[in-house]
Amino acid sequence: MPAVAQPRHPASVPSAADGLDLLTDLFAERLLLADKVAAAKYGTGRPIDDPAREQKILDDVAARAVALGLNPDAAAAVFRDQIEANKLVQRGLYTRWDADSEERPTQRPDLDKEVRPALDRITGQVLNVLVATQDVRAAPSCELRLYGAAVWSAYGHELDSIHLKGMERALPSVCARS
Repeated sequence: MPAVAQPRHPASVPSAADGLDLLTDLFAERLLLADKVAAAKYGTGRPIDDPAREQKILDDVAARAVALGLNPDAAAAVFRDQIEANKLVQRGLYTRWDADSEERPTQRPDLDKEVRPALDRITGQVLNVLVATQDVRAAPSCELRLYGAAVWSAYGHELDSIHLKGMERALPSVCARS
């Protein structure tokens, strides 16, 4: 399992210049938590997909986005991408673990006490960064800058191929489309 690196920037209010870096660092951190989610569910019969829980998260994000002055649909789209990226990583890990029993997790993390509080913390941080980066995310250069930031975050967090695919899946809704 890759080690979780610390974000390169404080998680308070970033400047627009470093905001995309912080955003992709948070995405990487969230993707690495997918390992714990997968380990908690693997072999239990609990499905990776949980539409009711996913909708609850998206509804909460939309409500919080309104309070922060963000477009709730755009914020929900970013988090829908995060959820799908997380599920992509979980499926990749399941495939890896099914193929090689030596790779299987030896501990089952507690989703409610250990994993979800970390995910909730990241959710709040991502929403704050989305607020701080509204201008840069609307700029024509956003996609280029976002993918550059994602490369650095992937490198800094030592993402493997499964998590790299997750990072790619996490990005599409970040930049505003004209």
